[in-house]
Amino acid sequence: MQLSRRRFLAGSAAAAVAASGVAAGRAAGDAAAPPADGAPKDLDARFAFDGPNQAGIVTPLTDQATFVALDAIAPTTRDLFQGLQALSSRARTLTQGTSFAIGDVDEPPLDSGTLGVNIAPDGLTVTFGFGASLFDSRYGLAAKKPAGLTRMPPFPNDDIDPTRAHGDLLLQIAANHRDTVVHTLRELMKQVRDTFALRWQIDGFQSTDRGPSPKSSKRNLFGFRDGTANPDLGNAAKLKQLIWTPDGGSYQVVRTIRMYVEFWDRVGLREQENMIGRTRDSGAPLGGSSEYQDPRLDLDPKGERIPLDAHIRLANPRTRATADQRVLRRGYNYSRGFDEAGQLDQGLVFVAYNQDVERQFATIQNRLSAEPMVDYITPVGGGYFYVPPGTSGPADWVGSKLLTT
Repeated sequence: MQLSRRRFLAGSAAAAVAASGVAAGRAAGDAAAPPADGAPKDLDARFAFDGPNQAGIVTPLTDQATFVALDAIAPTTRDLFQGLQALSSRARTLTQGTSFAIGDVDEPPLDSGTLGVNIAPDGLTVTFGFGASLFDSRYGLAAKKPAGLTRMPPFPNDDIDPTRAHGDLLLQIAANHRDTVVHTLRELMKQVRDTFALRWQIDGFQSTDRGPSPKSSKRNLFGFRDGTANPDLGNAAKLKQLIWTPDGGSYQVVRTIRMYVEFWDRVGLREQENMIGRTRDSGAPLGGSSEYQDPRLDLDPKGERIPLDAHIRLANPRTRATADQRVLRRGYNYSRGFDEAGQLDQGLVFVAYNQDVERQFATIQNRLSAEPMVDYITPVGGGYFYVPPGTSGPADWVGSKLLTT
C-alpha cells in the first residue's frame, strides 16, 4: 500500500559607507576561474558588479546564499531611489573587495568588523529583483512595471505562507563563505533601515563537490543531482532566447520548497529513481550511463524505461515545441531545524531565471502538478521578481533606467 505524506505527517530577513581603498586583485570585470575539484575556495575570487547584466545569474554558483525580501517603507519616491542608490553603492564596494581605516574610537565604526579591516571579495554577488508590489500606487511607478511581472499565483499543491512570500525588493546575496554573506546582509541593511523593512529571509547552501568529475551537478536533499538540464551558459544565443529580456534583464522565480525528507527516506530506491527519471548515484537518465547523456525520450514513447510521469520527462519533454520553455536553475538547499511536529524542516530554495515566466516556468510548473513527487514536497514561500539590467558604473544604481526613464 502506498504511504500518503499527509497520513505520515498526521499526528506527528542612506548612504554608502566610505571605504579607504579597494583591495588589490584582478581588474574589475575579470571572473575568477572556479577552483579545482576539492581545492579551497578563493577569497580573492571577484565578479564585476557593473555590466550589461547583473552578476549572480550566469556567474558560477557559489556555496552560500541568502535570499532576503524587503518591503519599501520610504516616505517618498526620492527616498526610495536614494535607498536603492545606497544599496547599489555598498554592494559594489563589497563585491570588489575593500579595506577600511580605524577611525575615532568614540565614533561608530565604518564597518561591523566581522571580517576584519581587509574584506576579500570572496566571489560575492548581490542581485536585485523587483516585485510586482513595488509598482503599485505608492511611488507613482505603475506605468513602469515590466510587462511580464506579476504576483506569483498559487499553483496546485502549494501551501504558501504570506509571511514567507512576495515583497517589493529581493536581494540574492551569494558568496563562497557564509561569513561573507552574513556580513554583506548586515552592511546593506544598515544603509536603508528608513527605506526598506525585512519581510522574509531564507538561507541556502550548495552541497560540496564530491565527483565523480568537476562537472558533476550538486545534489539536493533528496540525494539526486539538480540542474543537469540547464542551458549552456557559454551559448550566448541560447541565453538570449531563454534568459535575457530585450533590455538585458531577466525574470527570477524563487520558491521555498519544503521536502519531507523523513518520508522520502522510507521509499525504495527504485521508486525514487522512477519518480525522478534518473539514477541517484550517477545522475544518468534511467537506462543510461552518464549524467549529461540525452535521455532520448523519443525512443521511449510508452515510458517503459523512464515513466511517463517522471520528473525529467515532465519538466523538459525535449521536443521542438517545448525547447523555448527551458529555464536556468540556480537552486540552493536549506535546513531550518524542525517544525512544531518534530519533523525536519529541510528543502530546496528553487531559483529559476527565464525570459518569460508564463511561457517558461509557469508552463513547466503546471505540467508537474500531477507528478508522483508532489506527495513528498510542498512549496511554502517565494515569489516572482524582475531583475533589471546591470549598472553602467559607480554613478549608476540598479533599476535607475527602469524606474526613472
